[in-house]
Amino acid sequence: MSTQRKPIVNWIIFFTTIVVVFFLGLLASSITERRSEEPVALKPQVKIAQFDPRNDVWGKNYPTQHESWAKTEESDFKSKYNGNAMIDMLEVDPRLVVMWAGYGFSKDYNQGRGHIYAIEDIRNTLRTGGPTDDNDGPMPSTCWTCKSPDVPRIMNEEGVSEYYTGKWARLGAEIVNPIGCADCHNNETMELQISRPALVEAFERQGKDVANATHNEMRSLVCAQCHVEYYFDKNRPGSEGSAYLTFPWDNGTKVEEMESYYDAKNFKDWTHKLSKAPMLKAQHPGYEVFSMGIHGERGVSCADCHMPYMTEGGRKYTDHHIQSPLDNIENSCMVCHKEKTETLVKNVYDRQDKIIENRDELEKLCVRLHVEAKTAWDLGATEDQMKDILMDIRHAQWRWDYAAASHGGSFHAPVEISRVIATGINIAQEGRIKLARLLMTLGYSGEVPYPDISTKAKAQEFIGMPIEKLIKEKEEFKKNLMPKWDKEAQERESKMTTTYVNK
Repeated sequence: MSTQRKPIVNWIIFFTTIVVVFFLGLLASSITERRSEEPVALKPQVKIAQFDPRNDVWGKNYPTQHESWAKTEESDFKSKYNGNAMIDMLEVDPRLVVMWAGYGFSKDYNQGRGHIYAIEDIRNTLRTGGPTDDNDGPMPSTCWTCKSPDVPRIMNEEGVSEYYTGKWARLGAEIVNPIGCADCHNNETMELQISRPALVEAFERQGKDVANATHNEMRSLVCAQCHVEYYFDKNRPGSEGSAYLTFPWDNGTKVEEMESYYDAKNFKDWTHKLSKAPMLKAQHPGYEVFSMGIHGERGVSCADCHMPYMTEGGRKYTDHHIQSPLDNIENSCMVCHKEKTETLVKNVYDRQDKIIENRDELEKLCVRLHVEAKTAWDLGATEDQMKDILMDIRHAQWRWDYAAASHGGSFHAPVEISRVIATGINIAQEGRIKLARLLMTLGYSGEVPYPDISTKAKAQEFIGMPIEKLIKEKEEFKKNLMPKWDKEAQERESKMTTTYVNK
């Protein structure tokens, strides 16, 4: 038998060897390239000063993270209920106008956009009015607190209580950089840090030290600086006269625990224009609700899903394109869940559908409560007769708002949010029974007519809002005062130095 190999076999071995060597070469090149990228990518280009609010300066040292942060400008994603584009929520649901009659949100309320729009959107909303100078306008300076890394800079320069004092327009030329790097990072170490005092103070009142938080806990707590329930305390000892931003967490973070905190202080955000009820406005208790859900209980952080880890050039980094995980399921949900994309999306929408169905019922009841209470007042009801009813209105709508304003709450903690809405419906029904009895006592029979609030315009007309006047004032503000702010800010920031290193 011949031991000589056939020519074809030799050719196969030859070409196989060439292919193997080629791919080994590519692998070696890739490894070499990636090893060389890492020190270049982490090589500081500038020295970042403490409280430097300029995101582009931070971006010189961390270009990958900065580029991903800049993607918060995108507004092309729409989920079943929200997304990242601006949506006029009062147009979508005119009942909200009646729910918030007498409060700023009845003027204007939009689905929020990405962090990069924080300054632009707060300037444009009708809620901040049309101030003509530093001492004019409906809102306090505190309303800037979660909008910019300029805020910790101003707090450091003025003092915390002083920052919370005065009108919103007072700081228009000072606060110009949108939410960014200095809001969450230490300028020297890039470690996550808390830059706003309200969270630290809330921890202290509960006997806890936020400095003891783990890195994983910090990946949620930096978000909890803003995505929480808060109020403006105008009676804080030592800070009287300021609108001191405070978290109502002393009794806990459940809806009843924060409600009892507010009730004990006899606090109200506003008096409802129709029902005269002492109302509470839930801001956005996202962290509180998330903590009660299965992901929060299992130690998943906000960043795990909304800012998942990515890789580029062999390096792992956090994606600063903060967004709904539904727009990035492969890098968020699928890190842990192995189901198909359509299954995961369905799981989210199923929970949202079921909860929003009941939340809408509570919303309708709240609208009826306000309208029926107004009828009772018009018929001569006394404050003593209305006292318990007004508290029912306050507590029912507080539960609705806690569920509605806790961004993503119906997914983050569906069991708890379902419970909250159910108790809200019970309270609202009790209030309507009391109102029905009172209306009969006052000589009213039959059902109080439900107003035509089928559009935002009709709803704002129903509550007597001078919307044309508000729009005109805003346009005048944008024409006259805003350019002055921008010019002053540009001149101030032109004097800020940028120190380059390793040149």
